Order: sequence, then structure tokens, then C-alpha cells
Amino acid sequence: MIDRAIKLLNEQQSKVKERSAPWMVAEQLKDICRREPESAELLAKDLENPQMGIVQAEKKIKSFADSHKTGGFSCVTPLEAEEILREFYGLGAASAAAGGDTPKVLSLADFL
Repeated sequence: MIDRAIKLLNEQQSKVKERSAPWMVAEQLKDICRREPESAELLAKDLENPQMGIVQAEKKIKSFADSHKTGGFSCVTPLEAEEILREFYGLGAASAAAGGDTPKVLSLADFL
């Protein structure tokens, strides 16, 4: 399913200017897909809906940035962008999807 989601993202990316905001949204979504196969499955289903494309997702990020403008400058952090994308595509929190930030404990008994 990761391949399907990335293929759909590449198709949408080919329709926008390279390194534009929607293009970067696709890059960030590809990173999420590679880290979280379960998110890739949900994302692939959503990307088949024309109203859930990378351009529409970028508009959500831009709206957030514009509403938090400082003077004439607006931006979002990578973490804020990821949170907006997760909400838009219904992917859930990163910690829940990726297993959280709990350190892995290795027990020597596991190898016996």
C-alpha cells in the first residue's frame, strides 16, 4: 500500500510546479507513508478523492499560516504542517501511528 500511496502522490506532484508548496506537501506525505505503512493505506484511499489532493491539503496549511501571521510574514513549522496534514487526512497522532517516543528496551532473555 505504501507504493500505491507514493504513486498517487507522484502523479499529483507531476501536475504542480516543482518545489512549490503543494509539491512539498507531497514530499512530507511520502515521508509519513514510509514511516507508517498504516497511514499510507488511509492516505491512498483519500488521494483517490479529488477533494483530498495535495493542493487542497496545502490550502489548509496556508490558511493556518495566514491566521497566525506576524506582520507581513506567515509560515508554519514542519511539525505544525504535519499535524495539519494528519488532521486533514485523518491519520491520527504521530506518536500513536509510529508507536510513540517510548524507548525500546532490549532484554537478553529475548535471545535465549
